Amino acid sequence: RRGKLAGMFGGVGGMDAAEEPTWTYLWRPPKVPARFRRPAPEAFSRVRILQARDYALGMDEGSRETGKARALVGWRLLALAYDALPVVALWMLVSAAFTLGYTYLGHHDPHENIRPFSLLAWLLWLACWLVAGAYAMLSWHGGGQTLGMRPWRLRVVAAGGGAPGWRALGIRYGVGTLSLLAAGLGFWWAWFDRDALAWHDRASGTRMLRLPKRPRGA
Repeated sequence: RRGKLAGMFGGVGGMDAAEEPTWTYLWRPPKVPARFRRPAPEAFSRVRILQARDYALGMDEGSRETGKARALVGWRLLALAYDALPVVALWMLVSAAFTLGYTYLGHHDPHENIRPFSLLAWLLWLACWLVAGAYAMLSWHGGGQTLGMRPWRLRVVAAGGGAPGWRALGIRYGVGTLSLLAAGLGFWWAWFDRDALAWHDRASGTRMLRLPKRPRGA
């Protein structure tokens, strides 16, 4: 065999087959580790399809591996902290409107504030609560996400996976308020619930999902 190779290629550097170094026959191309190999086109397409399916269903790696829903309490609190910024801005606008009405329409001293626990003060708190609810419900109904939920890939869906209705979203916001007022007990409850649901999830028939990372090109 060595003689045939030498005759075909004329040896290496003009040497006869007997004089050729042994490394010319012992060298083999190095094997590429599996993690660096590019998948076959059909396998790559299958991975993309599965990623797109998981993204649409709201399945992340944890829920897909365990087959169980996750409480997501930490992610919920992070979303609330982020949503506090636009909500406080809305409250400032509502407070400014009440203050202007109290001062100029009521003919009060500009340096005089609304008296605490007065009827107007309770109306101000009610208006702020309604404005925050409108912000949350419009965001949930429009795309299932508030501004604070988007960085953490959280989404509110109906129990069947579709978009929740207005009634369900209203119940979710109302019971969610009670969950917060009860020192967050309604949120902590998700750690012990058999379906990992908070009070407002179960009362409204909605679910909080954490979406997987969006697949490239999707």
